Amino acid sequence: MSAVLSAVEPVSAQPDEVERTLRVQLAAAYRLAEHFGWSELIYGHLTVRLPGETPTFLINPYGLSYEEITASSLVRIDVDGNVVGESNHPVNRAGFVIHSAVHMANSVNKCVMHTHTRAGMAAAALEDGLLQVHMYSTGFHGRLAYHEYEGPSLDLGERERLLADLGDAKAMILRNHGLLTVGRTIPEAFIWLYRLERACQVQLDAMAAGPLHLIDPKVVEHSVAETDRFLESEAGIGELEFQALMRKLHRLDPSFRD
Repeated sequence: MSAVLSAVEPVSAQPDEVERTLRVQLAAAYRLAEHFGWSELIYGHLTVRLPGETPTFLINPYGLSYEEITASSLVRIDVDGNVVGESNHPVNRAGFVIHSAVHMANSVNKCVMHTHTRAGMAAAALEDGLLQVHMYSTGFHGRLAYHEYEGPSLDLGERERLLADLGDAKAMILRNHGLLTVGRTIPEAFIWLYRLERACQVQLDAMAAGPLHLIDPKVVEHSVAETDRFLESEAGIGELEFQALMRKLHRLDPSFRD
């Protein structure tokens, strides 16, 4: 299995090797999104920026379901939505607009994940958004951004507003739309998405069952501090979990590496 790129260590591999690793990881992320039930037909996107001064990133080929995506089928595009290199597949313009907003900024965040899950879209429709009702919810206290719905994300002008709303957050609820997370690596963005999706699911289940019991604000602050201490002790956020999930994929269907 290809090694998971560290979020903190410098990459010494050749560009082709780095791209190959990122392709395999991103294809795995798509397959895992399908496995967890996060896909929405052929829509939604997970992207990663490739190394280089000119911003280009990998995105899913438009028309393929997540379970069909392989490392080689991912399409490399620039921030204007143009295909770089050769590809037999088109690209969804809406996906390019949202993701290029982050990739154009050339920040520490190299991966962007955006989903239209049932729980995510439902939470995005709540006036109060994500509430402090679960351990995973506390991880987003003070670091969850919101962006108002502007339509199906086809307007290039939305990129600046989306980026401004995201700020330094690692996760954002696109109101009346869905969820978005970012990370320095694919594993980091994926684990933030997993935790945000889980937090939304738990909140909605609790709301359907009865009155919510909110966590005491002091406990929330304590939980945030403890979570940060735990994350700082890891070699790279989400890497251990992602490697375990990639091993699962290898057992289930290793064709994502093709």
